[in-house]
Amino acid sequence: MFNYNIKIVENLIEVLVNKKLRHLTYLSSDAVYKDSKGLITEDSPCEPDSLHGLMHLTREKIFENYFPNNLCILRPTLVYGKEDPHNGYGPNSFLKIANKNQNIQLFGKGEERRDHINIDDVGRISSKLILNSFVGKINIVTGKVITFYKIAKTIQKNINPNIKIEFRKRSGPMPHNGYRAFDNKKISRIFKNFKFKTIENWASDE
Repeated sequence: MFNYNIKIVENLIEVLVNKKLRHLTYLSSDAVYKDSKGLITEDSPCEPDSLHGLMHLTREKIFENYFPNNLCILRPTLVYGKEDPHNGYGPNSFLKIANKNQNIQLFGKGEERRDHINIDDVGRISSKLILNSFVGKINIVTGKVITFYKIAKTIQKNINPNIKIEFRKRSGPMPHNGYRAFDNKKISRIFKNFKFKTIENWASDE
């Protein structure tokens, strides 16, 4: 599967390399970064601990090799939003579970702290960067962390107060040691006064 994903990029490069591209944007992932007890920035070490992160980092390197002067690399953190097909653990799956009148089950106490960004904000930021031909790397993050327990409580409060929040014993260590936070100074400098949608606001609109 890893080789297949790299082959996709190689085929794309073969098509694009002889084109006169003004600008190219690659949507990567925050999974390229090494875990850290401090805030992660665009200059933090890229040492992924998963094939997913390694795949994205490899693609980034390939694109950088061919398009060093007109490449934009976007690294969003955990993305959530209405009708998300991924159904990842967190806002997306919690919302679907609540709408089915089922209880939300958390790993451990749901104490992991992670940054989550709404898909609408990802779209707004990405569009503006593309329209302005931004070159460089930028993390699409809110700069704030929230526990999965608080997310579950927010969904329960706004979507279905009748459901319960249940806790499951962990079968392994917490991903990323339970903490993965980002410094969003770079994105804040580019998008002054940008208002990120919070999970509370999102849930209350559903």
